[in-house]
Amino acid sequence: MNPTHVNPREDFFCERVVEISGEVALIATSSDSFNTATICMMRVVLGHGASGNAASMKPYVVAFKRRGIDAVAVDLPRGVAEKAVPVFIKTSGRGHDVIGGGQSFGGRVASMAAVEADFGGLVLISYPLHRPGFPDQLRIAHWHLIRCPTLFLSGDRDPFANIDLLKEKIKLIPNARLDVFKGQGHGLLAVLDRAVDAATDFIHKNVK
Repeated sequence: MNPTHVNPREDFFCERVVEISGEVALIATSSDSFNTATICMMRVVLGHGASGNAASMKPYVVAFKRRGIDAVAVDLPRGVAEKAVPVFIKTSGRGHDVIGGGQSFGGRVASMAAVEADFGGLVLISYPLHRPGFPDQLRIAHWHLIRCPTLFLSGDRDPFANIDLLKEKIKLIPNARLDVFKGQGHGLLAVLDRAVDAATDFIHKNVK
């Protein structure tokens, strides 16, 4: 089964206030569905985009922790994704209690690490399916080897991932799902809460 969800559930969690401008301002409410009193034994490990670093993933790390899911970000070497995989695994460890993930380049690295490290799941934010303007040069050679539940979070205006092509190619992964965010390009900070809500829901329902 490879369900494709084109409309993320906007009303699954209560509305939150998050401001991103160098720092993250958080306002918690007692009605949070997954608050700090609900601790998930799994850990999300996030890689950053090609031009970022671990600090650039802070909004996602904070958002996951706020929902009761431990999360960390890892600094990856720039350049070839294959060379970053051992660095990712050194931080993440191996096994089903690890959920790999990341933004763009970091998500690609995490997906490659999952093949070797047997992660319990993947959360891939703005996966770089191809270079802008080159939809025939796909970065999916390893996808048929991924065996864990995988969530793709992507904007419908992302030049790095033609949505129709992404919907088709995720069928290579046995248990993959796609949530599409209308009006968003490469990166989902503008819809951070909605994206992490979708990821939290996915983790609780699909990662064992």
